[in-house]
Amino acid sequence: MEAKIILSYKSVREAEAIAKAISPDNLKTPQGLSVKTIRRGPKVVTLVKCERNLESLIATIDDLLMSVQVAEKAISV
Repeated sequence: MEAKIILSYKSVREAEAIAKAISPDNLKTPQGLSVKTIRRGPKVVTLVKCERNLESLIATIDDLLMSVQVAEKAISV
């Protein structure tokens, strides 16, 4: 299973800040799970691949979106 999440921002700078903030999630993942985040212009694209089960995929997406929400709040201050 895989999911592609595309988030659009007003500027490249804002997208870059979000991508950098959540990129540590790319480093440590359990076996059978991968998360890759890149910035494309003013968009942040994350691809989540899960060989486990649907619950793991959903939990990973939920964690990712919570991280994005925290990063968005941090850069808006």
